[in-house]
Amino acid sequence: MSPSPVRIATYNLQKCVGLDLRRRPDRSLQVIEALQAHVVVLQEVDKRLPPRPAALPHDMVEEAGWRILPFGAPGGSLGWHGNAMLARDGVRVLRTGHIDLPGLEPRGAVRADLETDIGPLRVVGLHLGLVRRYRLLQMAAISRALARLAPMPTVLAGDFNDWGEALALDATAKAVRFLPGLPSFPAPRPVAALDRLAISPGLHALRSGVHSARPARIASDHLPVWADFAAPER
Repeated sequence: MSPSPVRIATYNLQKCVGLDLRRRPDRSLQVIEALQAHVVVLQEVDKRLPPRPAALPHDMVEEAGWRILPFGAPGGSLGWHGNAMLARDGVRVLRTGHIDLPGLEPRGAVRADLETDIGPLRVVGLHLGLVRRYRLLQMAAISRALARLAPMPTVLAGDFNDWGEALALDATAKAVRFLPGLPSFPAPRPVAALDRLAISPGLHALRSGVHSARPARIASDHLPVWADFAAPER
């Protein structure tokens, strides 16, 4: 019997401030719950000003049955440079780390090596910069960091901030390929595939989608994107 697929989702929370300008972490968590994902990669999960407290409270997340993966963030932050990762029971955390990224504005990526129903899986959460030149430098830095690690089936997930087809990013990303982009921004009428997933060879994406059911279209200016993965090919 083949193992059940593993669903990975990515969601830019916009600090839990919706398009109605109300900060509603309960609403953001409602969207996360509706994704029915095993692992959720989050961006803009902390408030902007130091000490960058979590916009999505720890206790609210944990009471909903999520495990907050540790990335060594200071103070009350939920993640690292606004990037965080949540996992459901059944996903075992082997190790975590973070990657500092170059650019004019502070950026970083988070990395988790996990044991899942489809086997070992490395998930990288990221939020790239607004300037194309720095996005390419940041993607190159992530590729170099991953090349120094032992090989593992890998998923990159996050807000790539690229309004085009991400062809330059795809060429810069080593050992991964982008899944077809799905419009996720702006949430009320999405036209740009800013939120993407990229995978290493051997991983098989069974299906992917954008979650647009209420209250996702008002909870953030981004819609969540998800994909289901089968066991890597041997």
